[in-house]
Amino acid sequence: MMPVSTTAPPDLPDTEPRPTDRARTRILDVSEVRWALAATALFLLGLLAHLVGAPAWTTWALCLGCYLAGGWEPALEGLRALRERTLDVDLLMIVAALGAAAIGQIVDGALLIVIFATSGALEAVLTRRTADSIRGLLDLSPDTAVLLHEDGSEHEVDAADLHPGDIVIVRPGERLPGDGTVVEGSSDVDQSSITGEPVPAVRVPGDEVFAGTINGTGSLRVRIDADPSATVIARIVSMVEHASTTKARTQLFIEKVEQYYSTTVVVATTAVFVVPLVLGSDVRSALLRAMTFMIVASPCAVVLATMPPLLAAMATAGRHGVLVKSAVVMEQLRLTNVVAFDKTGTLTEGRPHVEHVVALGDTAVDEILRLAAAAESGSEHPLGRAIVECARQRTMCGTQATEFESTPGAGVRALIGGVVVSVARPDGDLDPATRGVVAEHQQRGTTAVVVRVDGHPIGVITLLDTVRAHAAQAVTTLERSTGHPVVLLTGDNHLAARATAGRAGISDVRADLLPEDKVEAVHRLRDGAPGDRHVLVVGDGVNDAPALAAADTGIAMGRRGSDLALDTADAVLIRDDLGTLATVIELSRRAHRIVVANLVIAASFIVVLVAWDLVGTLPLPVGVAGHETSTVIVALNGMRLLSSRAWRRSAPA
Repeated sequence: MMPVSTTAPPDLPDTEPRPTDRARTRILDVSEVRWALAATALFLLGLLAHLVGAPAWTTWALCLGCYLAGGWEPALEGLRALRERTLDVDLLMIVAALGAAAIGQIVDGALLIVIFATSGALEAVLTRRTADSIRGLLDLSPDTAVLLHEDGSEHEVDAADLHPGDIVIVRPGERLPGDGTVVEGSSDVDQSSITGEPVPAVRVPGDEVFAGTINGTGSLRVRIDADPSATVIARIVSMVEHASTTKARTQLFIEKVEQYYSTTVVVATTAVFVVPLVLGSDVRSALLRAMTFMIVASPCAVVLATMPPLLAAMATAGRHGVLVKSAVVMEQLRLTNVVAFDKTGTLTEGRPHVEHVVALGDTAVDEILRLAAAAESGSEHPLGRAIVECARQRTMCGTQATEFESTPGAGVRALIGGVVVSVARPDGDLDPATRGVVAEHQQRGTTAVVVRVDGHPIGVITLLDTVRAHAAQAVTTLERSTGHPVVLLTGDNHLAARATAGRAGISDVRADLLPEDKVEAVHRLRDGAPGDRHVLVVGDGVNDAPALAAADTGIAMGRRGSDLALDTADAVLIRDDLGTLATVIELSRRAHRIVVANLVIAASFIVVLVAWDLVGTLPLPVGVAGHETSTVIVALNGMRLLSSRAWRRSAPA
């Protein structure tokens, strides 16, 4: 325990993957973004030319440029879908835009193109960033390893060339090059990137270690047990990729309607053009009626019925600390009925603090803490820092320690005022009374250290990770909102997990989970009970990324979240405020209700205008005006969610 060096500690690599700037996708590197920006710029110039009364050819030239820049990819995708005998909304939008141009409404068509180009660009950026983060995760494992030969010689090899049975040397501050078993040495190993445990784990001969974890100040000899392609880190990469590609494509509510609507509009437009011709009408009037029909029946208002409420909800959530990455996610959040939390760094702060100082004899509690803090004053260990911070808050720091020593996996000792003070993990040499105090507190899920003076125990200090403020209130609110108990999924041990869960009001605890176990737990939550289960997982670390990807909705902690967790997640709690979860779920439900209302409004306008065009003679200006009116109404209705009042009204009482 408490591995501390008397010299300056080595520069340890970050515990989370941080891809380089060159590895990370820049927005302008994505071709879809460049085309969308070009289309938007051309549309704005064309709109400006139209508004200032510039020559018509100027407006047309700019808007046609917008058509080409933003429409060629959707048109190509639509044609490919058509070749596979399916008709999607992309092709319908392109046809509607061309129809608008055919009857002189070039600006309306260009706006439709911009909407679709922007949507495609956002999806492309998110896809590329997730792929970059998955590749960046591999940076956790070192490129090289020090291989120990039978004759005692050492030489550096590529970590990818290691084989099961090889013995490698891992020096202080280095990352472990593979999954294996310690055969010699002892040290504290930071395994937070794999298990999520906030405190480095003591590793001695016979203990398992993982690739990518960080060795403390002790030197280890490790026997490689797994091929580099089968390490836990490699499996995390594989699980995230698999979950991202096999997760059923979630659709917006309106997309399910559009699949049928697209075919219906195309067939109906064709009939509106052909039938009058058969009955003797001239081509021009038949074409005008058909184009008018396509304009008033085009899904502009239907699309805007969906997007403005969802985009407004996304903007409002963003202003209040929740970044929702897409309209699909915002629409699907309303379905959440099971919420699962990671523990360390998500439900807790990820920083241990002193819970109790127990005196074993006549020594005062304050004196025990003062001596322990002095012994730990140079410590880089999380428990040591917590003890020093507690003493500092009680203004007990300042005592000087000399002859400092640290034993990896055991503890620290120092000479203070002529006596030897040690702070160490409990061992087998404890007397029954001290052992009873340690056991009592460990049963509560705390970590206990024993303070000795000249070898005699004088006190026990227990430490506990800090549960986030208002976590219990957030859990209660979520359970009331979803109708199901909140679940805790953690790689930490059962005692610590249950102690934390108890303070947060969680009864369903699943502990000792590796990343693949968390994925399996998510699947069981979704499929293990009758009825539809929509599982939302909240996490922060690399070890949570597979579960975030496998969940119906994954949400990452913004401040503590690893790059992979942030990019894999569907949404991010920018301020790490768990209290916003229930609010954003309710905001999604409100957005959905507005979407349904907008669809009714849009459908009503379409039905009236289409019936007028089919039964009577709908003047083109009236048709365009009616179409635009419905578009404006549904857009304004959706924008109601932009107000801060919408967030307050969504907050649970």
